Order: sequence, then C-alpha cells, then structure tokens
Amino acid sequence: MHADPLTNALAPGLYIVATPIGNLGDLSPRAADILTRANLIAVEDSRVTARLLHHIGVKRPMQPYHDHNAEAVRPGLIARMAHEAIALVSDAGTPLISDPGYKLVRDARAAGHPVVTIPGPCAAVAALTLAGLPTDRFLFMGFLPAKAGARAATIAEVAAVRATLIFYESGPRLGASLAELAEGLGDREAAVTREITKHFEEAVGGTLSTLAARYADAPPKGEIVIVVAPPGEAAPATAADADAALAEALTRLSTGQAASEVARALGLDRKALYARALALKG
Repeated sequence: MHADPLTNALAPGLYIVATPIGNLGDLSPRAADILTRANLIAVEDSRVTARLLHHIGVKRPMQPYHDHNAEAVRPGLIARMAHEAIALVSDAGTPLISDPGYKLVRDARAAGHPVVTIPGPCAAVAALTLAGLPTDRFLFMGFLPAKAGARAATIAEVAAVRATLIFYESGPRLGASLAELAEGLGDREAAVTREITKHFEEAVGGTLSTLAARYADAPPKGEIVIVVAPPGEAAPATAADADAALAEALTRLSTGQAASEVARALGLDRKALYARALALKG
C-alpha cells in the first residue's frame, strides 16, 4: 500500500515513473495518479514535464535533476524522501535508462526509504518489438561515444556478443554510425526505428551498409533507435585453431586441463585434443 487511506496522501519515498516517448495516451492511469499526488517531481527538463502535467490537468512542484546538477541536488531529495513522496521522471520513457537516476535509487535505498517503480514506455524495448530481429537475448548500448576512437573501441568490444544490440542515435549522426557499425560488426541485418508511438512511426530494415547508404545524405528527424542482429554462427574451428589454442593453454595448464579448456572454447572433442596436446608436448 503506497497511500494513507485517511488522507489519500502518497506514502513518503521515491517513485520512479515512466512517461510517454511520444504518444501522451501511453501515460498509464497509475503514473498519472502518482504524478498528481507527489509532493515533488524530480525532472530532466521542467518545460517538458510541464507539458505532460498540463495534459493530465495538474500543477506540481518540480526540481530539475540531470547530469549537470545531480551531485548537488541528490542529498536534498534524499532528505525530503523521509517525509515526502518524490517522483522521478525523465523527458521521455523509463527513468534510469540512459540517464543518471540509478544513483538516486541507490542512495534512497541506503537511507532506508521505500522505492516504488511505475513501469511503462521504454524506447529501447519498443524498438526491439518493431525490428523483427531476435529478442531472446539483447544488449542495450545507449548512445555511442562522440569521439571516433572511443566509438570504434566500443563497437569492437561488443562485436562477438551473441545478442541483438540496441543503440540510441541522433539524426545527424545516423548515417556515419551505421557505416561504422557495418565496418566494426560486419554487414549484419539491422533496423532503424524512429518516431516510436507518434504519427510517423517507422521501422526500416536492411543490412547495415544498405541503411548507411539510405541515410548518408538524408538524416531523419526525431528520436532514433538502431537495432542490430547478433553475429552469425561462427565458422567451425580448424586443426590450426585447435593447435594454437592448445599451445597457449599448455603454457598455463596441465595437459588434461588444457584439453578440457580448449574443448569447451572451440566445441571440439576432448579426447582427440588430449592426444594432440600430448603430441605437441612431445
């Protein structure tokens, strides 16, 4: 129970409230109720949240809480949670996804305050449902770094991950990012989704190189999510791969342990590898 039955006031604590990513009709009745009754709403941008509050016909006190002021503002919010209901929202979607809100949750828990989530829209998950790519395992990557070297390193880091990858991107950088993803990941199937839940919602599928060419000279408007398929099945390991892996493993492990490790890593028969390891040692 998160309300006083006599006064209808919300119980003190932190309320994490997901807000629409485009279509105001996606604000849940529970989210609207919490925002209506919260003592204070911690917001990314008060102008954006004011429009949402206007939509549900209420005015509430707001406190900007974002990357640039979070360290200074957080202690005061934590103190107020002892006796007030504080709601946390982002400009769109689920707070904490690609923003610094987790520190507020961490500190609220450490102070012993209740933390309640009011789930709802999330652009990353919505894009995944539109993309038509595997959904059994996925990795949310947020925005790629702005600097070229860091961007390439980040892409290389996830190239072998056997999961669908989800990136946020802006229109002006979309074509270049798609080209870099094609270069770093191989020319995989992908989808570019934009304007999710709005009138011009679209999901355009194709290979990364095809999509890069499509958007190279025509950057689209709106919030964009790139969804990239997992890597294809790896080619079967060759005898040379097995020998190289065994030679390295034998520098650290016994013959039996080396054979076991390489069998697991390459999906090969342990007995055959053990015999080969003995031959390599001999």
